[in-house]
Amino acid sequence: MCASVVYGYTDTTWKTAWAAFQNNNGSNEHIVIEMVRFPRALIAAAVGSSLAIAGTLMQTLTKNPLASPDIFGVNSGAGFAVVIGVTFFSVGNLQAIAWVAFLGAAVAAVGVYAIGSFGREGLTPIKLTLAGAAIAALFSSFTQGFLVIDEAALEQVLFWLAGSVQGRKLEILISVLPYLIIGWAGAMFIASKMNVLSMGEDVAKGLGLNTGLLKIGIAIVIIVLAGGSVAIAGPIGFIGIVIPHMARWLVGIDHRWIVPFSGLLGGILLLTADILARYIIMPQEVPVGVVTAIIGTPFFIYIARRGFNSSESL
Repeated sequence: MCASVVYGYTDTTWKTAWAAFQNNNGSNEHIVIEMVRFPRALIAAAVGSSLAIAGTLMQTLTKNPLASPDIFGVNSGAGFAVVIGVTFFSVGNLQAIAWVAFLGAAVAAVGVYAIGSFGREGLTPIKLTLAGAAIAALFSSFTQGFLVIDEAALEQVLFWLAGSVQGRKLEILISVLPYLIIGWAGAMFIASKMNVLSMGEDVAKGLGLNTGLLKIGIAIVIIVLAGGSVAIAGPIGFIGIVIPHMARWLVGIDHRWIVPFSGLLGGILLLTADILARYIIMPQEVPVGVVTAIIGTPFFIYIARRGFNSSESL
């Protein structure tokens, strides 16, 4: 976060950053640090943490190593809902945008679950992945179609749809932060129960765990974290896939450790990607979602090639 505050197109030093908070003299460098980079660093940390924790919960819930809010269409659903709310219903209130994103994320999640449940086998990792890809493609197509109709809206939301923390104001984070905090606390609260659920539903039921209620709770936390992240920064991909595997590699299979480490590593990854996005085509900036895709795509291919062996991955 400190590096995110210091480095960028406007040339500043660590000493300048410290002075901006201790004795702001109104210079351009101090204004950039305090009004632009500091909120941006907080937003990137919060969004990265939320997406990583949501990915951890999804992978455990579905027993699918490729599960994440972007692959399962949750981000696309939230993004489509926000585009419709902003362009057609002139939703401008920050709280309203957050609730619109939650609604879109919920619709996408329910759709993926319903489609993935069809057939005799019920839910399987491959069916969930295909259902998620279908829902993501559907909402992305709808979004593009509506934006083609309304060119003014296209200019307004195009950069947001690429996934970016550039230009986001602290007020946006503050409006959504209470929901994110509830999501983080909920994830920590159910972490120990997820250890039991990961052993199999029959075992969990035998140990007295109400798996139905737990799954509903996990789904609500995922929707809150993914929807809140999209409301702030747009759909940012691959963090929810990459980070849970890194956390398991570091701390093992205990979700009481996986959840907080996923949050920490997710924030670090998005902050790092945001710093890189400032330098790739300087003085212009690449949307951070492009950078996370560059980082995450090779890892996604590696996980996909390993197959859907849940016992090995989870």
